[in-house]
Amino acid sequence: MYEQVSHALLNRILDRIKPGIAKHDLRHFYTRLGGNFYAIHSLFQQLYGHREDFETLMLRLVEVMAAQYLARDDELLALDAARENDHNWFLSQEWVGMALYADGFARDLKGVTQGVPYLQELGVNMVHVMPILECPQGASDGGYAVSNFRNVDPRVGTLADVGELSASLRRRGMLLTLDVVVNHTSDEHEWAAKARAGERKYQDYYYTFPNRDIPDMFEETLPEIFPETSPGNFTWDEAMQRWVMTVFNSYQWDLNYSNPSVFIEMLDIVLFWANRGADILRLDAVAFLWKKIGTTSQNEREAHLILQLMKDCMQVTCPGVLFIAEAIVAPVEVTKYFGEDAIVAKECEIAYNATFMALLWDAVATKNAKLLNIGVASQPLKLDRATWLNYVRCHDDIGLGFDDADIVRAGYQPYAHRRFLVDWFTGAYGDSPARGQPFGRNDKTGDARISGSLASLVGLETAIGSGDLEHIDEAVRVILLLHSMIMAYGGIPLLYYGDEIGTVNDCTYLQDEAKSRDNRWMHRPRIQWADVEKRRQHGTPQQRIFDGLRKMIGVRKTTAAFADFNNRELIDTGNDHLFVFVRTNPERFNDHVLVVGNFDANPQSLDLKDIGTRWGFDYGRLRDLYSGESPAQFKDQLVIPPYRFYWLSDQGTR
Repeated sequence: MYEQVSHALLNRILDRIKPGIAKHDLRHFYTRLGGNFYAIHSLFQQLYGHREDFETLMLRLVEVMAAQYLARDDELLALDAARENDHNWFLSQEWVGMALYADGFARDLKGVTQGVPYLQELGVNMVHVMPILECPQGASDGGYAVSNFRNVDPRVGTLADVGELSASLRRRGMLLTLDVVVNHTSDEHEWAAKARAGERKYQDYYYTFPNRDIPDMFEETLPEIFPETSPGNFTWDEAMQRWVMTVFNSYQWDLNYSNPSVFIEMLDIVLFWANRGADILRLDAVAFLWKKIGTTSQNEREAHLILQLMKDCMQVTCPGVLFIAEAIVAPVEVTKYFGEDAIVAKECEIAYNATFMALLWDAVATKNAKLLNIGVASQPLKLDRATWLNYVRCHDDIGLGFDDADIVRAGYQPYAHRRFLVDWFTGAYGDSPARGQPFGRNDKTGDARISGSLASLVGLETAIGSGDLEHIDEAVRVILLLHSMIMAYGGIPLLYYGDEIGTVNDCTYLQDEAKSRDNRWMHRPRIQWADVEKRRQHGTPQQRIFDGLRKMIGVRKTTAAFADFNNRELIDTGNDHLFVFVRTNPERFNDHVLVVGNFDANPQSLDLKDIGTRWGFDYGRLRDLYSGESPAQFKDQLVIPPYRFYWLSDQGTR
């Protein structure tokens, strides 16, 4: 959009830009800058327009974008151009991701590169390598307390290793996802060290206060993220003689985005990693980017403005790179991170579907899909050019962030139901076979979250320990059922390393003093490759899960209806144990897939009359795309075995 005030400023900026930048061929850069500058100027002005040095700051912002554009190599520039021409490329059903720790999966980044053929064997083509940036030896929060944003932690490799991994994936048509922690730094970061030394410039990079007056005002409304291990939201720094805002852990200092220098620094860092070959950047803790007294300091309007501004700047320098919003917030809030006032994604193209994940776990514990159906129906619609990351497990705990109103509609009492779920998955309820542990228990509120590996939470660990073949079989079927839902739901399914072979809780973390107080490490395993080899032994849980997922991924990639164009419709079947929806091929009339999941330990029936004739299914020709089988039917009743899923189509094999 052309607007005289902003473009007059742009002309002044281009006249003043550094000679070392201006001498280069910047035609594509200037085209994109001109196309996005009105939005960039408007957002920057809303955030920082009150400052006298506003124009100088805008010049710095443009110079950062230009310098990183010039640093972008020809191969990445070509990818940018291709993705601009195919702007829906990431909505395809062909993408399947896996998140992994480099040292847990294969020792280091070189090992991850060597392990790429294994991921290809499974069908994974998007690899999220969990945080690899330099961090302290002990207090690192699993890599999310960064002490150097521009270097790799030597324990996992080097910048050159990142380049080799990126190039290896690119040759295979695979994507690399990397983390950038945008909300905070380690207290050992250079900025923190300079702040401690008394440099006011760097004290202003954080929220620091000489006394408790302002911190106490914040504490009236700020929740506690880790009440067991890091109560409160401020830490006294003896060297600096000031209180520092530390929302997550005492060693993680929150960045002050009301300071424009922080935004420009962090944009430069995000662009730096885009230029190291990342196709997707996962922005950590984005809900916390703006702090405001009298609020929870989550999901503030300014946090969204920051993300919109960062995305517009990315569109200028490297438009082929996507953002993931790591915003584990209420369902009504999470879709806003796609871009609340936009038609297409204006903030992050991808967001974690934490609500769907938690609802799936509810269905496992209750053996019914009541809350799952209600919760999905309540979920706000997302933008057309945005997509979900759908997952069963990840490196983090399971939060039970359902909407209380939905819990009531399902016939439960919110506090009691959450307590039941925690008890079920920690094995404290009746004959539950789950072997998780409570995490982040808050004695003031009674809230708790859940740690544990997928296999241990569904009872596979217990069943293997007892040698109970029937329960081993049941646990394997639940694992495949859960993955069938994330594969078919709409979005990018994200597997978690180790789940593909049924890895159980890893309690060796208790031997490490730096990890022993954080039981999330029980589901951050070091993969035993002898167990991986068991995927070749017929009948083992490893073989059944690995081959089941590999087959599932292969079918997904060839099923056009599984592409994500808001082409999903939930079906009310009247059977509380079933979760049923229809996916539609947007490019082919009458090409639909009926997805059915039975979360009960008993067979269930689906009355096909409840599906109706709207989609034109020929019920006599229904075939399961996954198994190739025709499901059992009696008259109009479709029979779904225990913990079974169907991807049903009448279009023949694909």
